[in-house]
Amino acid sequence: MLHAALIGFPSTGKSTLFQLMTSAKDAPRGKAETVVGISKVPDARLDRLTAMFNPKKRVPATIEFTDMVAPGRTGAAALVDVAGYKNADALVHVVRAFRDPAVAHPSGSVDPARDAQAMEDELILADLGVVERRLERMEKDLKKNKSPELDKEKELLARCRTALESGQPLRALGLAGDDLRRLRGFQLLSAKPLLVVLNMDEADVGSAASVERAAAQTGMTAFLSREGTRAVPVCSKIELEIAALEPADAGAFLKDLGLAESGLDRVIRASYDLLGYMSFFTVGEDECRAWSIRRGTIALDAAGEIHSDISRGFIRAEVVGYDAFLARGSMPACRDHGELRLEGKEYVVQDGDIINFRHAT
Repeated sequence: MLHAALIGFPSTGKSTLFQLMTSAKDAPRGKAETVVGISKVPDARLDRLTAMFNPKKRVPATIEFTDMVAPGRTGAAALVDVAGYKNADALVHVVRAFRDPAVAHPSGSVDPARDAQAMEDELILADLGVVERRLERMEKDLKKNKSPELDKEKELLARCRTALESGQPLRALGLAGDDLRRLRGFQLLSAKPLLVVLNMDEADVGSAASVERAAAQTGMTAFLSREGTRAVPVCSKIELEIAALEPADAGAFLKDLGLAESGLDRVIRASYDLLGYMSFFTVGEDECRAWSIRRGTIALDAAGEIHSDISRGFIRAEVVGYDAFLARGSMPACRDHGELRLEGKEYVVQDGDIINFRHAT
């Protein structure tokens, strides 16, 4: 399952947003206490397919979110030893952009760009400590054992140390392939993709419809232009009101505000996209399901997401694109118009593909 971890300073609305996204009943209370919740990835395509097939089950894609008591300005290093953060695929940083005299800001003033950079600096310092300790151990290891792989790891970690010492997060290095593999065991925090959630004022809810407007308004444009960084503006006050409404009323409320969907839905979907994932679908009278795979996944591996036996006995994949299926209304109609294709193991699955895997039993 995909896993994202929320970070943020006190009084940002982080735990409120976590509870709303995951329907969690309890927020963390004690020191370093964590809580995990599951969010369903909103997808209008799955909704439409479910309406067409009326299956016994509807199964959306999901993301697991972890929340923890805010680490404070000097405690980000503690996250390195918290499994829910160390093993997260991405970090979601909730940044305060709302001004409320009743909720004091720990720094005395609201400054989203300052707070975003302060948290980034803490992540960088935490990673620098990890990298330096590993390099120290490697000096001893290399004296005992000359290894080409260790030499490559040392060279990579030296590059990371240089970047971190200059205040650059590791996600900005654009690492890939073997370099990513070598770093994976360290679970470095600043190497993880970062989603910044700008928690806006109620008066600025119109800005929540546009990332660019919200970024400019909060002074975050430069920060958000960095590699591996995205943003979603929300208004937690509005989200609390929406959560208390019936679905039909919530839709009408959003429309009155000029918003196409809730901020929580945008946060969940942006987290999913940031991780480089997409969905393909399996449909039928028993179940309509969205399956999570990384972009670029081939059909054989997509089959394995459903069951290892399907991957092992793979024969062909019957594939039709979502738009084509929607236009024709049924699989037989798609077949009659030549839009239902037979694909082999190496076919690269596309976002929204509806697939039936033929396999030997």
